[in-house]
Amino acid sequence: MTALGFLYPGHFAEDDYPRIEQLLAGDIRVDLVHTDVGEDAHRADRLREMGSPQRLASSAQELRLTGAEAVVWACTSGSFLRGWEGAHEQVRTLARTAGMPASSTAFGFVHAVREIGARRLAVAATYPDDVAQEFASFLRAAGAEVVAVHAADAGAAARVAAWGADEVLALARAGDHADADAVLIPDTALHTAAHLTALEKDLAKPVLTANQVTVWEALRLVDRRVNAPSLGTLFTREPVVQV
Repeated sequence: MTALGFLYPGHFAEDDYPRIEQLLAGDIRVDLVHTDVGEDAHRADRLREMGSPQRLASSAQELRLTGAEAVVWACTSGSFLRGWEGAHEQVRTLARTAGMPASSTAFGFVHAVREIGARRLAVAATYPDDVAQEFASFLRAAGAEVVAVHAADAGAAARVAAWGADEVLALARAGDHADADAVLIPDTALHTAAHLTALEKDLAKPVLTANQVTVWEALRLVDRRVNAPSLGTLFTREPVVQV
């Protein structure tokens, strides 16, 4: 049994994780431990604070008791808003605290983009524009070209968590760009696990979403590859050889 651990902020779209677990191999277990979010607001200062070492430390200790082999901080904004170097330090600290390999959703996006060989990216974000632009800057720091950034300015995670298939599709369409090789939707409070096939069919290109890449990143940390077509291109393509 491969046990994957996740630190998930609050209670918003955490039911994406058992849904994804059901679509993976039968010997993969997904364990979630919730962290405190403080004030639910899509403001840079509040989102950055969610990923502070103090907030993650106690939950990381709890996660160790589950037998997880790796941990991913399941929050995009709570990692990329610390900047490229700050996000690296965050996962290094988390790895030391948890006593296991660690990463974050932000790095999950970076590694997933490389996995599918996408070079030009479009961002479809639930965030306000300043936060969405910070995500684009994070991707550029990783060497990607961002050709479009759409900011829906949803206001708070609770509002985003209530969105259904129509709202998610509208967000993806609004963020797409003709020159983009893939569309990225960075918010773990948004339910997307049930919509990945429909999104990719509608946009005719790979779509990477926060909870999807978070689980894929945990699998990468433990060196597991799973074919799961209902979870999108990321879970079906052979890895791209970087040259």
